[in-house]
Amino acid sequence: MKLLLAAVGTRMPTWADAAFAEFARRMPRELPLELKEIKAEPRSGGKPVEALQSAEAGRIRAALPARSRLVVLDERGADLTTQQLAARLRQWMETGDDVAFAIGGPDGLATDLKSTADETMRLSSLTLPHALARVLLAEALYRAASLLKNHPYHRE
Repeated sequence: MKLLLAAVGTRMPTWADAAFAEFARRMPRELPLELKEIKAEPRSGGKPVEALQSAEAGRIRAALPARSRLVVLDERGADLTTQQLAARLRQWMETGDDVAFAIGGPDGLATDLKSTADETMRLSSLTLPHALARVLLAEALYRAASLLKNHPYHRE
C-alpha cells in the first residue's frame, strides 16, 4: 500500500519541503509516503472561484493512482485523534488499496471532488498555511504508523 499526498501549490518554503521529506523518509517501508505537487490555477484574470477549483480538481484527479481511496482534507471533515487515525490506517492497509490525500489551493477543493471522496478529514480547527498542512499530515501519518508498530514515539 502506498500513501500519496496530492497538494495544490508549488515552490513551498524550504523548511516545509525539508520537514515533509523527513517524515516521508521515516515512514515504514510498507507505507511509503509520496508528495505530488499540483499546479495552482492562476488567480489573475477574473475567473470565478468555481472555475479555479474545477481546474485544480482535474489536475488532482490526474495525479491519483488507479484504485486509490481518496481522502480530502477539509475544515468540515472528521476530526480524528492519533489513535483513530492509526485505526483508519490499519483498515486501509487491510484493503490493500493505495490512499491518496488531497489538499486544495487557496480557495479550497472543488465541491464535486469533495463529494466523490471516500472520506473527508481535517487537521485542525485552525486555519493552516498550505505548507504547514503538508507537514502536519506527514507527521500525523508517521505518528499513526509508529503507534501501529508500538513505537514509543506516541505517548498518551
